[in-house]
Amino acid sequence: MNTQQKPRLSFWQIWNMSFGFLGIQYGFGLQQANMSPIFRYLGADEANLPILWLAGPITGLLVQPLIGAISDGTWTRFGRRRPFFVIGAIVGSVAVLAMPYSPVLWVAAGLMWILDAAMNTAMEPYRALIGDNLPKDQRTLGFSVQSFMIGAGQVLANVMPSVLAFAGIATVAVSNTVPDFVKYSFVIGVAAMLITVIWTASTTDEYPPENLEEFRKEQAEKGGVLGGFKEIFVAVKEMPKPMRQLWWVKFFTWYGLPLMWQYLSLSIARHCYNAPTAESPGFAEGTAMGGIGLMVMNITTVALSFFFPLIVRVTGTRMTHAICLTIGGIGFISMLFTTSVYLVLGGMVLVGIAWASIITMPFVMTTSVVPASRIGVYMGLLNAFICIPQIINNLTIGLIYKPILGDDPRNALVLAGICLVLAAGCNFLISKEVETTTDSEDILAAEVTGAKLAEV
Repeated sequence: MNTQQKPRLSFWQIWNMSFGFLGIQYGFGLQQANMSPIFRYLGADEANLPILWLAGPITGLLVQPLIGAISDGTWTRFGRRRPFFVIGAIVGSVAVLAMPYSPVLWVAAGLMWILDAAMNTAMEPYRALIGDNLPKDQRTLGFSVQSFMIGAGQVLANVMPSVLAFAGIATVAVSNTVPDFVKYSFVIGVAAMLITVIWTASTTDEYPPENLEEFRKEQAEKGGVLGGFKEIFVAVKEMPKPMRQLWWVKFFTWYGLPLMWQYLSLSIARHCYNAPTAESPGFAEGTAMGGIGLMVMNITTVALSFFFPLIVRVTGTRMTHAICLTIGGIGFISMLFTTSVYLVLGGMVLVGIAWASIITMPFVMTTSVVPASRIGVYMGLLNAFICIPQIINNLTIGLIYKPILGDDPRNALVLAGICLVLAAGCNFLISKEVETTTDSEDILAAEVTGAKLAEV
C-alpha cells in the first residue's frame, strides 16, 4: 500500500502499535544492567566478561539483516511482521526467565546467545511494522511514541532491582547463585515482554500487499536473502566517502562503550561499596546502583533530545557530535577520582549527553549523504559499524584487562572515556558534505533508529 494511501491512525492505535517496544527494551535493559553481575555471581573472572558479552554484537550483525530480508518477503495469514516479533518475544522471554536461575556459568552464557538472537528477531520486524503502517504525516507522532516506549522500557529495567531491594527482597544468596532481587526483576521482565508484545500483536493490523501474486514475484526476482547480500556488497563498494570517514568515529565509540555495560556495576560495587567480589557485603547494592546509573543516563538522553534540533542548527552535526562525545568521555574519566556513588551518577549525566548524540548524530550524517532509495541497506551497514567494534572489544579486552587495566573495572571505564574523546576528534576527519539543514522530524527519526540499532 502506498504511504499516502494508508489511513490515519488514532493516538491510541499508534500507542498500541508501539507498546511492544516497552517490553522489548525492558528485556534489553535487564541484560545490559545485570549480565555482568550475574556472570560474577556464577564465578566468572572479570577479565573474561567481554568474551561472555560476544553474543550481542554477533547476533545483531547476523540476525538483524537476515530477519529483515526474510520478513520483507513474507506474507502469512498472521501478517508479515507479527509472526517474527511474537516468536522472538516468546523465545526471548523463556531465556530471560531462565537466565537468573542458571546453575553454572556456561548455561547463563548460552542463554545470553538465545536471548540476543530472539530479541534481534523481534526487533528488526518491529521497526519495519511501524514504517509499514503509518502515513507520512503521522511519522513525527509515531517516532515520539516509539522514543517514549524505548526510554520507559530502559528506565524501568534499570530501576527495578533497586526497587525490589528497597522492598525487602533478599539481596544476598549462597555462593555461585543469583540473589532473589535479581531473579524477581527478570520474572517481571518476562511478564512485561509477553504482555506488551501480545498486546501489540492483538490490537494492530497489518496491510497485505495490494497484489499478492505480484508481491511474491518481485521478491523472487530480488533473489531473497542471497539478493540482499548482493545488495549489501554493492552498497559497500559504492559507499559515499563521508560514510567511510564516519567509520573511525563509530569504531572508537563502539570499542569503548561496551565497557560501560560490562564494568559500570562492578566498578561502583568495588570503589563505592568496597565490594570487589560477589561474596563481599554490599556487592548486590553496588551492582544495583549500576542500573540506577544507566537510568540516569537514559533520563538525561531523553531530556536532551528536545534541544538537539536547536543545537545542530547552531553548531552543525560534526561539532555537536564531537562536543557531546568529549563530554561523555570526561564523565567516564572523572569516575577515576571519586569513591562517591553520587559523583559517579553525576558522571553518568555527562555520559547521557554523549549517548543522546551517539544514537542520533551518526544517523543524521548518514542520511544526508546516501541515496534515499538505498537508505535501508546503508542503515544496515551503519549497524555493522556498531557491531564490528564491539566484537573486536569482546575479543581483545580480556588480553589487556590485567596487564594494562590493572584488573580494575574502574580503569575499564577510563578506557571507555579515552575512546569517546578519540571518537570526538575523528569527527573532524569527516567531510563537510554531512553538514545539511536538518529539521526536528529528521532528528527524532534518527534518534529512534539509532536507539533501536544500538540495542545489540
